Amino acid sequence: MASSAEIARRHIDALRRRDFDAAAACWIQGGTDRLVGQLEVTAPEGVVQYFQELFAAFPDLDFEVVDTTTYRDRCAVRWRAHGTFAGPGRFQGFVANGAKVVIEGCDVMTVANDLIVSNEAYMNTGDVARQLGLLPPIGSTAELRLTRLQNARTRIQNALGGAAPEAIASGVWVVRGGRPRAMNVFLLEDDGGVTLFDAGAAGMTTALGAAAARLGGIRRVVLGHADADHRGAAPGLGVPVYCHPAERLAAESPSSFRDYWDIAKLSGWARPVLPKLLRYWDGGPVEIAGTIEEGDEVAGFTVVGLPGHAPGQIGLFRESDRLALVSDCFYTLDVQTGIRHAAAAPHPAFSEDSEQARESIRKLAALDPAAAWPGHARPVAGPDVQEQLRRAAGGVL
Repeated sequence: MASSAEIARRHIDALRRRDFDAAAACWIQGGTDRLVGQLEVTAPEGVVQYFQELFAAFPDLDFEVVDTTTYRDRCAVRWRAHGTFAGPGRFQGFVANGAKVVIEGCDVMTVANDLIVSNEAYMNTGDVARQLGLLPPIGSTAELRLTRLQNARTRIQNALGGAAPEAIASGVWVVRGGRPRAMNVFLLEDDGGVTLFDAGAAGMTTALGAAAARLGGIRRVVLGHADADHRGAAPGLGVPVYCHPAERLAAESPSSFRDYWDIAKLSGWARPVLPKLLRYWDGGPVEIAGTIEEGDEVAGFTVVGLPGHAPGQIGLFRESDRLALVSDCFYTLDVQTGIRHAAAAPHPAFSEDSEQARESIRKLAALDPAAAWPGHARPVAGPDVQEQLRRAAGGVL
């Protein structure tokens, strides 16, 4: 029985000779050959086709084995190749331009019963692209311009997707996103990472992932409620998502709309605009890992039921500093104009039960928070938080 190194060299020698039958004979039927980060083909037919196309683009391509390292049934082959992009074949869709290339890489082959079972090939594709003239040389003026262009694009994405996390209390940060950066997603320090309270809009997914990565990564998402502009990024974050039982069906629904919404209560111009925005903000249905109810603990906060705007809306309250995070319990932003205002009850067009929503604001006021952060825009803070909330509810307790 041949060693894995002998099988690996046999395969490379067959390719150098352009003996595709001999190369195919080195593979088990159904084996996988993966060029990491680019493509995966099934052996032997896919392997033969790949190299036939490669040699059609680089007719003088030749390989040199630099060294091999073998462990049991695996052999790592470091190789160097050189050739000319002379055609007539294309390479990844590009027309031959006569560029000469020198490529270094490593194949890690797994062998069983004298046949290659799988291969993973690694090489610096960026360097290959530069040699082919598809990317500018390192340090060149063209590369500097490309870097500036990409940085400008990133700044635009960041402006739309969310600002850098802002510390608002011990172990609590807010990421603001959307237009005009009025969606609040809260990051709560939690066992070496963070729990997200609410998930904003789908366009905030990248910004939230990056913000959380700097704080140890996302452990879970807890939805204050399942409206489109609060579940938006949740499907794209790849972590467990939790909500109140009364929000589960809405969270898992493909619809961006709640059945109790009454768009007719909006101003004429807002009626066609806001539904489109909600679809734009929505990331789609969310797989719910479990449910959370009043009295449960989340990252040092206690869950408080605040229904009315949504049937299962919840907030979080931390007794130690009397910080409240309350999703859409109240608004400090006019949903139709984007203008900031004093705390007010949620707009009736988007509330299941407006009177119950006001009662939830009174319930929040009774907790006497030092600061209360809604799901949008600015918080209620200062020496008279309780009184501001009472006014928002439409009356004194």
